[in-house]
Formats: sequence, structure tokens, C-alpha cells
Amino acid sequence: MKVLIISDAWDSQVNGVVKTLRNLKNELSKMDIKVKIVGPSNFIGVPLIGYKEIKLALFPRRKLLRIIKNFNPDSLHIATEGPLGLSARRIAIKYKMRFTTSYHTNFPDYVAARIPIPKNLVYKGLKWFHRKSHKVMIPTPSLEIELLSNGFKNLSIWTRGVDTSLFNPQKRFSDKCPTKSSYYRFKKPILLYVGRVSIEKNIPNFLDLDIEGTKVVIGEGPELKNLMKKYPETIFLGAQFGEALAKFYADADVFVFPSKTDTFGLVIVEALASGLPVAAYPTTGPIDIIDHDVNGFLDEDLKNAILKCLILKNDKFQETLKMYSWKVSAKQFMNNMVTIH
Repeated sequence: MKVLIISDAWDSQVNGVVKTLRNLKNELSKMDIKVKIVGPSNFIGVPLIGYKEIKLALFPRRKLLRIIKNFNPDSLHIATEGPLGLSARRIAIKYKMRFTTSYHTNFPDYVAARIPIPKNLVYKGLKWFHRKSHKVMIPTPSLEIELLSNGFKNLSIWTRGVDTSLFNPQKRFSDKCPTKSSYYRFKKPILLYVGRVSIEKNIPNFLDLDIEGTKVVIGEGPELKNLMKKYPETIFLGAQFGEALAKFYADADVFVFPSKTDTFGLVIVEALASGLPVAAYPTTGPIDIIDHDVNGFLDEDLKNAILKCLILKNDKFQETLKMYSWKVSAKQFMNNMVTIH
């Protein structure tokens, strides 16, 4: 079987969509399913304003049509609503190809963080994009409720996973040897944020808090330089990967997730897998993953959520992650797929 995935987020980008697609491709390959992911690097493009690492494909339709014909997939999935996604949608409709789509970002809130556009107009555009999709894949039940209330149809759950062999509490330093901590020079507790450093992630709401300890930010993005200047007392470690990232997770005391625009939050399950309680706002994504008062706290007062996390025991964190595996995620994805003809 051959599956073709079209995504404006791919290649050199570092975000939840790319991480999800990479893990999906790995798992589907184990099932003997041939996967081809087409991203912006296959086309002439320009960088997105304010996000130089994100490339937008220019006039991709003709080449994209050749790619689809040459690969001759059994199933077609359009992962994003960007230029590539729009071209793929147009081709699929013209040639009567059945396809699926996915909803990764809460765009009405995402756009509102930048431009004063009414949410109902953004929802109208998104409904137009997804209305021809045979199944619109979404990561959480709370997002399903939100989209249904805004007129979306054909919604199906496609959850996410976490690699517990990489992210786990065993990587945490021992109290008997505190110098093995990634943060042994810093004042405790360690309050950690991991993710893109951009406006929609709402990071200043975390960094503005008057709270004991050291705030640490891991990640890169267009707001990094501005935040480094504005918050000199915060530790900025840039992008981290693999074992180094897993150690930074495990050695922290609380994971802080200030975003209100994410539809899931892969970093939340990575933190939980590392034995780290999560403090977040009660919004789509966190309310589906965090078991309140068990592995984290949800509160409109982020400081209060952090303080409560500091007194949580972490002996039940792994139990809450049983449903989040990339193997399960890949099976859900394939169950949602439709044949192209």
C-alpha cells in the first residue's frame, strides 16, 4: 500500500506537526506501508515573514500533480492548510480523488494573536478548506466538541504518541549526586518550557510570573532574541534534541505550558513521560492530556498551577500515558484513511 502525505510543515522545521509526521512515517514503514511526504523543499519557495525557517511553496500545482501521478498512491492525506495543502485540495477535487485532512493548529486563536480578524471569519475559511475532506483528523475530544459547535463535519480522532524509551524519569539526577543535574548551578525549583519561541505560544505569561526558582526556555523561533533581551534572568538553551532534551526534561521540577492555541501539545506528553508535572491553562489540548491533581494542574492562574505542581508526587505519571504511543497513533491514522478512487 502507498500513502501520499502533502504538508507545508516538513523538512528542516521543528514543530509538533513535523515530529508527528516523522513518527507516523516510521511506524507505517514497520507495517510495510510505503509513505511519501511532499514538503516545501520540493518546490521553489520563499520564507514566511517572521519565520525564516518556514518555506512557502510558490505555484506548486503543476509539479505537485506530476508527483501525485508518478507516485500513484492508494490514499492521499493533506496535512496542512498552506499553499501546498490548497494546491493538493484543488487537484484532488478536480480529478475526483478522495482525500483526508488533519487539523493541527487552533488557527482562530493563532491568527488573533497577530491580526485583529474575527474568529468566525477564520472558522469560515477553515470549514471551506476541510468540507470536501472525507475525514478530518483531530487529536482530542475537546477539539472535536469545539469544531462541531462551529459547523465542522466528518471529524475523526487521530491521537499522538511519545517515545517512553527516550523520555522517562530514570534519566533524572540522583539527590545523592546533585551535580549530575542539568541545572545544578541554578536556583531550584526549575520551571521548564519547551517549544517554539513565538507569539502564539504565550511565553511572556510564564516569564512575567513572580515566582521562586529558575525559568528555563528550550526552543527557537522568531521571538527568541526579543525575549532574551526582555528577560535576562531566564535561561535560554536554544533547540535541544534526543538524549540531551530528555535529560533537561527529567531534571526539571515543573513543566509550564502557557500556550492557548495548541490542539494537543506533544511536549506535554514528553514532560509527563519524564516524570514532570505540567502546569497549564484549561484549554484544548491540556484538558485532554492532563489528569488534574494527578499529573498536573489546570488553572487560569498559571502561578497557582505551578505552585500546586511542586507538591505533586510523580508515581502515577506513566499510567496516564498508556494511550499515547506512536504505534497506536499510526493505526488510528490508517483506520481513518480512505482509498483515493
